[in-house]
Amino acid sequence: MSLFSIFYYLVLSVIYILAIPYLIFKSQSSKYKKAIPAKFFLKNNSRFKENGIWFHSCSMGETKAIKPLIENYKEQANISVITNTGFEEAKSINQNVRYLPFEIFLPFWINRQKVLVVMEAELWYMLFLIAKNKGAKTFLINARISDKSYNSYKKFSFFYKKIFENIDKVFAQSEIDKIRLEELGAKNIEVIGNIKLAQLPQKKIDLKKPSGILITAASTHENEEELIINSYKKEFGKLVIVPRHPERFLKVDLLLREFAKEKNLSYHKYSQKEDFESDIILVDKMGILNDIYAISDVVILGGAFEKIGGHNPIEPAFFGCKLISGKNIFNQKSLFECIKNYYLIEKDEIGDYLGKVGELEKPVLTKAGSIEPIIKEIDKWL
Repeated sequence: MSLFSIFYYLVLSVIYILAIPYLIFKSQSSKYKKAIPAKFFLKNNSRFKENGIWFHSCSMGETKAIKPLIENYKEQANISVITNTGFEEAKSINQNVRYLPFEIFLPFWINRQKVLVVMEAELWYMLFLIAKNKGAKTFLINARISDKSYNSYKKFSFFYKKIFENIDKVFAQSEIDKIRLEELGAKNIEVIGNIKLAQLPQKKIDLKKPSGILITAASTHENEEELIINSYKKEFGKLVIVPRHPERFLKVDLLLREFAKEKNLSYHKYSQKEDFESDIILVDKMGILNDIYAISDVVILGGAFEKIGGHNPIEPAFFGCKLISGKNIFNQKSLFECIKNYYLIEKDEIGDYLGKVGELEKPVLTKAGSIEPIIKEIDKWL
C-alpha cells in the first residue's frame, strides 16, 4: 500500500472510532437495525466466496438496472449494496447478497474475485484498491458526472485520480461524461449510453383503471404531498399519492385524511381497499408503482419540487403517462435527456398544468443504452 493509502486508512479509522457511539445509537432504529451492524460491525456479513463476479450498486434503482447483467452470470454472481431497499431488491435476484462494509474493513473482508463491476457513482477508494490488488479486473459502469456535481468532483480531482488508478475500464453514459471523467483521471473509457434503458419497465399485475383521469403523484417527499393537494381540484380527476419512503405512510395518511375531510372529498388507503375509486388514494404498499403507471393518465414525479434531485422518469414515460416534475432534477438529468416531451415546472404551476392535461403531449423514449459491451468485457476475464 502507498503512503496515501496508509494515511487514508488511518484517517478513516479515527473517524470510525469517533462515530461508534452514534452508530450504536442509530442501529437501534428499525430502519437501520440490519444495515448498520452489517456495514460497520460486520454482523451477519461474511465474505463472498472466491473467484466470483462481484457486482456493487447503491440502492434499489441501481440494482434493478444491473439485474440483466447479474442474471447473465447468475451462478457466479455476488452482489453488494449500500441501502436497505437495494438489499431487498438484490435478494430478489440472487441470494449471494451483502451490505458493503465500511472501507476500513475491506482489506480483510475482500477476497479474490475475477471481476468487480461497480454501478455509477460508487467511487470508494478502498473498494477498487483492494479488489484490484487481490486480482480482480475492475469496471465502473453507467458512469456520469452531472452538471451539479461536476465542480465538486473537480475540487477533489487529486483524490479521484487516485481512485481511477485502480479502475481498469469505464463505461460512460455520454461523450460529455467521458470528457469529464478523463479530466478526473479515468482511462479506457467507452461510451455505451444509459444502461437503465437497456431493461424496459414491466408491470406485475393488471390493475383496474377507474373512469376519468387518473393522476399519480409518485415518489413524493416531505412537503411535496401538501404542495400537490393544495394544487388539486376534484374536477382534475382522481389523485393517487405514492410516497417515496414507507416510513412516511402514517404521516401522509394523516395529512390526506384531514385535507379530504376539509374539502369534502372521498379518501382511502390502498392497503384497506385495493382500488382507485376515491377522489384521493394513498398507496401505502411497495412494489406496485409500475402497475399504477400502466393505468395512469398523468404523473407528477416527486423529488424535484424539493431539492432531492428528482426520480427516474423512464418508467412513467414508458407507460405513456403525461409527465410533470419540478426543476430540481439534477440527479436524473441524464434520464430526462432520454425522453422527448415532459414538463418541468415551478411549484405554483402544478394546478395550471393539471387543469390543461388534455393539451399536454405524451412522452417518448428516444435513447437506450446496451449492456452487451459490458458482457463482452467481463467475458474476457472469465
